[in-house]
Amino acid sequence: MTHRRAVWVMAAAALMWSIAGVVTRHVQSAQGFELSFWRSAFNALALALLLTWLRGPAVLARAIAGGGRALWVSGLCWCVMFTAFMVALTLTTVANVLVTMAIAPLLTALAARIALGHRLAARTWAAICVAGIGIVWMYGQQLGTGDARHWLGTAVALAVPVAAAVNWTLLQHHRADPRSDMLPAVLIGALLSAALTLPLAWPLATNRHDLALLALLGVVQLAIPCLMAVAAARVLAAPEVSLLALLEVLFGVVWAWLGAGEAPSPSVAGGGLLVLAALVANEALALRRTVRAVP
Repeated sequence: MTHRRAVWVMAAAALMWSIAGVVTRHVQSAQGFELSFWRSAFNALALALLLTWLRGPAVLARAIAGGGRALWVSGLCWCVMFTAFMVALTLTTVANVLVTMAIAPLLTALAARIALGHRLAARTWAAICVAGIGIVWMYGQQLGTGDARHWLGTAVALAVPVAAAVNWTLLQHHRADPRSDMLPAVLIGALLSAALTLPLAWPLATNRHDLALLALLGVVQLAIPCLMAVAAARVLAAPEVSLLALLEVLFGVVWAWLGAGEAPSPSVAGGGLLVLAALVANEALALRRTVRAVP
């Protein structure tokens, strides 16, 4: 894969990730944990088929036998991300969820500093401060509204970037080991999410219309773009991947606005722009430094 094609593949993956909010808003009967169950179940089915095609029928057995504790911790992180994202969408707006998720790169930088001893550049500390101001601006306005659902939705959505930070730090720690295959952890996470949410979602009330939409989320919005991102990450530098992944936030807010009538509030728009500006500036400066270092 060429560099230009990898950029387009990663951008396409972000575009596919971004449809979750607007598609969820058109679900008719399924709510709460039932959304998470069906999305994770279809995701697990698609990943099982795709991984079997790519790695062979014994891919999961081999991964469990050789993955050890790290594989299960990564799978648990994926489970938290899959479940918390859908539950948060039922409690607050798409913009709130996506902008909250946008702090994942900065949380990852902090986690890598604490767990792996990676030093943070001055630009990253500045980005963390600016993003923090943006988050306070966004949710400080909601404090006066007294809407407990928005606060609960934000708290649930915050579990997604926290789990992502732990997961990425874990993957970074194990990527030097050629025997470590962490991709099946995505399948483990999907299976755990489906198993945990099924009792909470019972009795199921999903109709055919909802099943079609949730199958679209499980296959097109999760399974396929996850594999695309892994392929693109083999060619692109880490700052490029992080920068292109932020397109999910922009696409997602626009889709929810155009397709579901969820216009972002001024506080979410202003605070979200601060968060995105901090992330883009940090990753762009890192990419510029990386490019200069290449002979």
